[in-house]
Amino acid sequence: MPPRTPTPVVSVDPSKRPLNQKQPLHNRWHPDIPPVGEVKEGDLFRVETIDWTAGQIKDNDSAEDMKKVDLTQVHYLSGPIRCCDEKGSPAKPGDILTVEILNLGPLAGDEWGFTGVFDRDNGGGFLTEHFPDASKAIWDFDGIYCTSRHIPGVRFAGITHPGLIGTAPSAELLKIWNDREIGLHDTDPATVTLAKCLHTRPMAQPPNPTGACLGKVPKGKDWERIAAEAARTIPGRENGGNCDIKNLTRGCKVHFPVFVEGANLSMGDMHFSQGDGEVSFCGAIEMSGWLELKISIIRGGMEEYLTPMGPSKLNVNPIFEISPLQPAYSEWLVFEGVSVDEHGRQHYLDASVAYKRAVLNCIDYLSKFGYSKRQVYMLLSCCPCEGRISGIVDIPNACATLAIPTAIFDQDIRPKKTGLPVGPRLISRGEAPTAKYDGTLETFKNPATSSSSVAEMADAAAQILSLK
Repeated sequence: MPPRTPTPVVSVDPSKRPLNQKQPLHNRWHPDIPPVGEVKEGDLFRVETIDWTAGQIKDNDSAEDMKKVDLTQVHYLSGPIRCCDEKGSPAKPGDILTVEILNLGPLAGDEWGFTGVFDRDNGGGFLTEHFPDASKAIWDFDGIYCTSRHIPGVRFAGITHPGLIGTAPSAELLKIWNDREIGLHDTDPATVTLAKCLHTRPMAQPPNPTGACLGKVPKGKDWERIAAEAARTIPGRENGGNCDIKNLTRGCKVHFPVFVEGANLSMGDMHFSQGDGEVSFCGAIEMSGWLELKISIIRGGMEEYLTPMGPSKLNVNPIFEISPLQPAYSEWLVFEGVSVDEHGRQHYLDASVAYKRAVLNCIDYLSKFGYSKRQVYMLLSCCPCEGRISGIVDIPNACATLAIPTAIFDQDIRPKKTGLPVGPRLISRGEAPTAKYDGTLETFKNPATSSSSVAEMADAAAQILSLK
């Protein structure tokens, strides 16, 4: 039997605007956004996607585009796609839609991507009080590998995946989303936010018609109603969505709950590579891309396999089978963090604070090898690092770990008796393009270090080397 050629369901041209594509794209979740194509069980089909910002970020050496990016527009998704069984009967609410990712990659002729840090007043991020400036790094792809002129000295194989893939919500589920997220958004501004040390305002992004792109919905009263109700694509939810799970790569199967007839599958936000947590927020290597997929339907699968956890039978989440294909890194340097924040405050079993400390510990460590802390922040967001909640029961400290594959560097980054590279042995890696933060929010200054103490440490290291 000759090899099957995937049937194109959604094709894109990155040079065109989302609504000008052959199959118009969308950037909101709503049950009334009509499908742009249909597939059946057994079909091998291809879906192409543009980058999540629709080309707002350019392949250049300036970070002004990252600073001024319009986040009301994102994420741009290909679909919805109506999913049917072999006889043409559509998936029904209560079914499970199994999506098998058979292959994927960057679009031909568009083999580059970007990693970024948003300005603190326009998106922020996990460490935004530490890194308030907007920054970006451009990556070039060479088969399965990538390198960056803005973060020199590293090369790694990407685990390419869709950062965002999911089914459409029903009207009932959409109302659940909006009610709970609007309630969180409207919390008294004086209320303590997560851990008192994470920049968490706004706490959610309620529906906003500004920047809405609704696919094949015609302009008019229906468009206005849908745009006012539709959920933003920013967080992951019961339907999957923007979960940014790097292991959703070629060879995996994802089992999605079905909430509307036909399931209305959508996807986008393609990543060449990502680290666990995507800590700089725009932190994967973002790109345009393609996926080759198959689907199957498990009738009544939600009740059989997915146990609701909450007040509604719709409060379920997808499950997935991990791919057999992963980069074969065997040596790792692992950084620990516990739930004591960078101001020295104790938190009770807070995994977010613990992971933040592990990331900060790794950033400071790697900055001793010629990189700026900003470069390391972006690198940890996009290289195939492994994050773990390692301890969550030993009061009062949660313990999180961040493991970095040592083979991605062109130098040995492990601690050694000979000490850190200094003087002519220290190779400067320059700096990534940056647009300075000009807002008024407070930024973090480490009370445990000062310019004088850092200088004293450098002098001490030089003296040690002179004695060897």
